[in-house]
Amino acid sequence: MIDGHRGQSTASGIEDAAVGDQAAPTPEPTPPAEVATKSPGRGIRTGFGVGARLARHGVTANEVTVAGMVLAGVTGVTIGLGRFWVGVVLLTVGGLMDTLDGVVAKAAGTASKKGAFFDSVADRVSDALIFGGVAWYFASGSQPRLAVLPFAIFGVSAVISYERAKAESLGYDAKGGLMERAERLILLGVALVLHVIFVPLLGLLLALTVFTAVQRFMKVWRQASPETASSAAVRGPWRRGRVESRWQTWRQPRANGTRRRATTPSRVRARRRTEPLGVRLRRVLASERSGIRRVGPRAERRRLVVGSARRRHPGTDS
Repeated sequence: MIDGHRGQSTASGIEDAAVGDQAAPTPEPTPPAEVATKSPGRGIRTGFGVGARLARHGVTANEVTVAGMVLAGVTGVTIGLGRFWVGVVLLTVGGLMDTLDGVVAKAAGTASKKGAFFDSVADRVSDALIFGGVAWYFASGSQPRLAVLPFAIFGVSAVISYERAKAESLGYDAKGGLMERAERLILLGVALVLHVIFVPLLGLLLALTVFTAVQRFMKVWRQASPETASSAAVRGPWRRGRVESRWQTWRQPRANGTRRRATTPSRVRARRRTEPLGVRLRRVLASERSGIRRVGPRAERRRLVVGSARRRHPGTDS
């Protein structure tokens, strides 16, 4: 299916029926052609035309999807061989089959999320086969560098599909756009018919596809911008980092009415007195082995005074 919505239910029809029941307590009789009936052994609903006929004959929506992928491969080979008119016919039939699988699923009552997922993957595979055939045509011609053009179109088309899938997974809406899959295939068919200007039309298709990708990106970006602004207002203008956390840790005692007490040698000695004897002995042995002798603050000040006096009077001995 082109739109990839085989798993969606007809909720709008149910709501319309509910509104009609509220407006008119005694509903009018419905014509027999519009009544959903079930045949013995199958959950097939009438009123779907070709889809209902295929469903009555046992054709499933997945089989129609697989047939569409096979037809897309044949279309790619036909375009690669340069038979553009046959490629246009196959491309048209493939587009009809893309819409037919959803009709068969609804007629048989087998629409599900699994079928919608399979249909979306089949659409990407079909696009790869068709544009791969166009690249094959250019690669086997006199200007093989033009094969980059269909590959670029397919790459941007994959970006468009990914934008919609990612946006819907995040709860945003990314539907719409100037060149969706149906429009891209229609313009490709026009380029195959007007094969004299085949390359300029493919360039136009690439430009419009890029515009659609940017259009969807901006649509999702605008939807996400209010949430970003609200979260930034709650968080504040400054980003919480390592420096800010340390600053807040330093300011926390002052905010609580207490002051940070400076670490003095007397407090260090008092803390060391409370240490176990084994810890103190290990510290003393480590200092003796390293040749470092710990001195108190008074001895350190005396050493500094004596050193300064010696520098002033080099001939004197203390």
